Amino acid sequence: MELAQRVKTLSPSSTLAITAKAKELKQQGHDVIGLGAGEPDFNTPDYILEAAKEAMDHGLTKYTPSGGIVDLKKAIAAKFSKDNGLDYTNDQIIVTTGAKHALYTLFQVILNKGDEVIVPSPYWVSYPEQIKLAEGNPVFVHASEQNHFKLTAEELEQAITDKTKAVIINSPSNPTGMMYNKEELEEIGKVCLKHNILIISDEIYEKLIYTANPHISIASLSEQLKEQTVIINGVSKSHAMTGWRIGYAAGSKEIIKAMTNLASHSTSNPTSIAQYAALAAYVTEGDTSEKFKQVFAERLDAFYDLITDIPGVSCVKPEGAFYLFPNVIEAVKNNGFSNVDEWVSALLEEEKIALVPGSGFGSPENVRLSYALSMDELTEAAKRMKRFVENHQSK
Repeated sequence: MELAQRVKTLSPSSTLAITAKAKELKQQGHDVIGLGAGEPDFNTPDYILEAAKEAMDHGLTKYTPSGGIVDLKKAIAAKFSKDNGLDYTNDQIIVTTGAKHALYTLFQVILNKGDEVIVPSPYWVSYPEQIKLAEGNPVFVHASEQNHFKLTAEELEQAITDKTKAVIINSPSNPTGMMYNKEELEEIGKVCLKHNILIISDEIYEKLIYTANPHISIASLSEQLKEQTVIINGVSKSHAMTGWRIGYAAGSKEIIKAMTNLASHSTSNPTSIAQYAALAAYVTEGDTSEKFKQVFAERLDAFYDLITDIPGVSCVKPEGAFYLFPNVIEAVKNNGFSNVDEWVSALLEEEKIALVPGSGFGSPENVRLSYALSMDELTEAAKRMKRFVENHQSK
């Protein structure tokens, strides 16, 4: 049987692929350190686990509204008000089966065949594939390393055509960890308002920031920008709940209603038990995110120093998320490899270090390293990487 054209052009997720390969090697008995995972290494906090158990014990295991339970929507709205200064009503919020599915559903309801979405590069691996699945065209705009991988208003303006429907802003960013400041967002916002372009603001890492600079949602800058923005977020990164698959989107009533209608024919609803767990994540007093952030900040400082001590490796220090995105092209050339992908493959084969080549993120000179591991593992990983580079330099 011939497969549908829409899936024939898809590339598998490079981040999930490298994580799966690392797990496979571990199962074979190899001492593998996987730096590819895009998830916190902490377990979900106990109070959230207990809330899920209570939900099951009380029989809250049935269908829910397609757009999410009312109490969770209210909690999300309260979070927006407290953290971002944004007011949303329940009909402006949809709870989804993970933030990834929020994005997928959004693209499905806003894109017609041939519509263009501007995607700053480097980008999260699923953006272009999801756009293509909605029969849209991703338009990549290279955001230079010199500008900390951030799209400028001028670059955005130059990329706009009469087919442009939306632009994606991911701050803090996966894979770079970079963050847009207020002035940068204001300038981008002016361009989007001028051309009536929808802003898709992926804010999944907003709680994981390690500088004095605050996270700013572009939707908070004006009522006009709020109306023209769809925010994507979730509990996966902030509360170590990646496997629970609870994300959400907030935007205009028209878009949220369309997303909810589509969800009713695809997922029916996010898992009921996971929704009650997410509710506890938001309504229970605690400093879970702050604890995670403190640990990640300590790891970032130590791991950054270790990685930038490797010959031929340079790195702009990230402000958020839990990734380093170093440029390794000098090391690759000095080691005698033709490209970064070959270098990454040899590193896994020889030193059992699994990391993600930047080609999957639209940046072929870089690699993504997750520091969502113990400090002992990160120290050993950096030691092996440095040994690998120095060994190949001497050949």
